[in-house]
Amino acid sequence: MSKSFFNNDKPDVVLIGAGIMSATLGVMLKELQPDLTIQVLERLDTVAAESTDAWNNAGTGHSAFCELNYTPEKTDGTVDCTKAVKIAGQFEQSRECWTYLIDRGYIRSPQDFIRTIPHISFVTGEENVTYLKKRFEGLSRFDLFEGMQYSENPGQLREWIPLVMDGRDSAEKVAATRMDIGTDVNFGSLTRKLFRYLFDYPDVKLHLAHEVQDLEQDKNGHWKIKVKNLTTGKKRTITSKFVFIGAGGGSLPLLEKSGIPESKGYGGFPVSGQWLICHNPEVIEKHNAKVYGKAAVGSPPMSVPHLDTRMIDGKKSLLFGPYAGFSTKFLKNGSFWDLPSSIKISNIKPMVMAGIHNMPLTKYLIEQVSQSQEDRMEALREYFPEASAEDWDLEVAGQRVQVIKKDEEEGGVLEFGTEVVNAADGSIAALLGASPGASTAVSIMLDLLDRCFPEKMKTAEWQDKIREMIPSFGKSLAQDVDLCKQTRERTAAALNLVAEPEVTV
Repeated sequence: MSKSFFNNDKPDVVLIGAGIMSATLGVMLKELQPDLTIQVLERLDTVAAESTDAWNNAGTGHSAFCELNYTPEKTDGTVDCTKAVKIAGQFEQSRECWTYLIDRGYIRSPQDFIRTIPHISFVTGEENVTYLKKRFEGLSRFDLFEGMQYSENPGQLREWIPLVMDGRDSAEKVAATRMDIGTDVNFGSLTRKLFRYLFDYPDVKLHLAHEVQDLEQDKNGHWKIKVKNLTTGKKRTITSKFVFIGAGGGSLPLLEKSGIPESKGYGGFPVSGQWLICHNPEVIEKHNAKVYGKAAVGSPPMSVPHLDTRMIDGKKSLLFGPYAGFSTKFLKNGSFWDLPSSIKISNIKPMVMAGIHNMPLTKYLIEQVSQSQEDRMEALREYFPEASAEDWDLEVAGQRVQVIKKDEEEGGVLEFGTEVVNAADGSIAALLGASPGASTAVSIMLDLLDRCFPEKMKTAEWQDKIREMIPSFGKSLAQDVDLCKQTRERTAAALNLVAEPEVTV
């Protein structure tokens, strides 16, 4: 995609950041109201290059099939399935939206961005095995998790995940669950397809290497966005009725610059990541699953360990990690001044109090930063006992900024999720946070539309169009057996998803 020049200074909508969130919102708005003029502003020289890039995120298709942090164990010993059920339903909405776009020929070749791969949760030790069994029993009550298998049989697990089981102590207590309909999603590839569709419209323009330096609301309620062309150095101001800040870790500084009351009290805690990437083809071919374990105590959700089969640019890859680290940058291509400059009078107390309440996280990050290559290999060998250091290289993954917000009781709390912050008049909104992020982009944008375009959302035109795009909109896939089955069959056919055959011994 080549750079383009501004054709006007007054678009209806400005999308800041050319990632999966802006792409999803842009597509939905253009489908709901085709006459909207849209401009996309991206500070890098290509789209989908930060958190959306395939090498910078987990790319799982976060459907809560295998992510244990979505099913916490409560103090009474029961497993809370609420978040997992919600996320599983949200991912189905994403699949419905992609199906709509494919059925109409707006995007093509779904195999470029999504493929079927088993999702497996794996644990060791009596306590964790007990937890996983309770999790399996809890999730099995919901149709969204129909087909989940559970096993403590080492022979069965060796068929499912040979790399994980080979060389393991036969006396070790192990267990795993498996969902054959799990997926691997390349959100970088998907985002590029969505933007190609958008840019077929003459009134949608992309401006690469353009950095938003400031924004303020005028007396008419419109936003004045000060932009710098990083190639030429030229500056100009764009005026828009609606602004979406979907700039990943860069969203918080821009939200603060907006000055809206709703931005007060928000802070950000950056967490960097690293992967071990396998370069031995023989090892890569022996593994065909996404295997998730339990996160270390005090670690952020993005650090849940996983031995992850990925398909990136048509090539099968195998990653392990991510290993957490700390950087004051809010973006992988950001500045070390990002964190210091984000501290304001309105958020300093929440940030300090969140830090005090999360000392285990601080300790965990210090330990992660000080790790040697052998330390990282030891962590890998917990999931792949026979791993050889010469087969793996360390690569830097993406940067995440966890949300810190004020809290009446705690003073400040650290949130591990995504959050939409919008002005009361609906003229501007920003997306903060990380996981599950991209996988639930469609449901996040539906929430944003409800917040920022409430009157439009009440109209028959918008309601009908949304149901055309997402037939399950307003319904519960978790409570409607037939709808859940029909939805999955329809989207699987459109997306060319074929479940792996069940493995038995």
